[in-house]
Amino acid sequence: MSWSRKCFLAANYTFLTVISLLCLIPFIHIFAVSLSSAAAASAGSVKLWPIDFTIASYENVLSKREFLTSFGVSLKRVLLGTAVNMLLTVLVAYPLSKEVSHFRLRTVYVWFFVLTMLFSGGLIPLYMTVKMTGLMDSIWALVIPAAVPVYNIVLLLNFFRGLPKELEESATIDGANPFIIMWKIFVPLSVPALATLTLFSMVMHWNSWFDGLIFMNQPEHYPLQSFLQTVVIQRDMRFLTPEDVELLKLVSDRTSSAAQIFVATMPILLVYPFLQKYFVHGIVLGSVKE
Repeated sequence: MSWSRKCFLAANYTFLTVISLLCLIPFIHIFAVSLSSAAAASAGSVKLWPIDFTIASYENVLSKREFLTSFGVSLKRVLLGTAVNMLLTVLVAYPLSKEVSHFRLRTVYVWFFVLTMLFSGGLIPLYMTVKMTGLMDSIWALVIPAAVPVYNIVLLLNFFRGLPKELEESATIDGANPFIIMWKIFVPLSVPALATLTLFSMVMHWNSWFDGLIFMNQPEHYPLQSFLQTVVIQRDMRFLTPEDVELLKLVSDRTSSAAQIFVATMPILLVYPFLQKYFVHGIVLGSVKE
């Protein structure tokens, strides 16, 4: 290994280490704040280690029975919403990835979807649509309005267009129809892209809170983020018991917010490593033979 190569590797590893620390240190700081007392957090004396260790903030978030209910609603929403998103994304992206010679109205449909990214009907028409269709206070009010993620469709159709056309031509010669080609060839070759879009959908559904507040009339139907926003951030006393009010005296806005961040992000952090391996695999390596 040459001297210049060694210098490059040393600089590269140093740069990546610094970037990793810049991403990790804020989480360590927030974790330390969540385990510190309200006085220490309010004074700004907490850095990377808890001061006056206490778990009162986590007790505030985890001790409520409604928390487990909202966690179940969020889990159901993520599983159902991600499945619907990915199914519709594949079904829409595959035909739109074809040339105009194979799909004459491709351009019309592409502009139809793209315009929805540029222009929105607004919050009031969306609320009226959900209410008039009878979806209020149901899990479908959180899933159906975001069932077709146009941004994910654009990413996936461009990915499909980059796959070798020889694969589809050979399958067509063998008698495969478009659905067989899509599910047996394009989908297996698109595992890295589908894993990425799956993670996008999961994060979107898990972090959404505003739609839960406007589409759910009963607190027991709130997803986790809506519940935390209402109880921990806004301190809505309607949903607090006398024990909760006493517990809130031991925590501050900073410690509650820090605990909320960790409670809300931990499931995604646990899922991410299982999808990370698909980001680095070869996509079509060896699929086309000369």
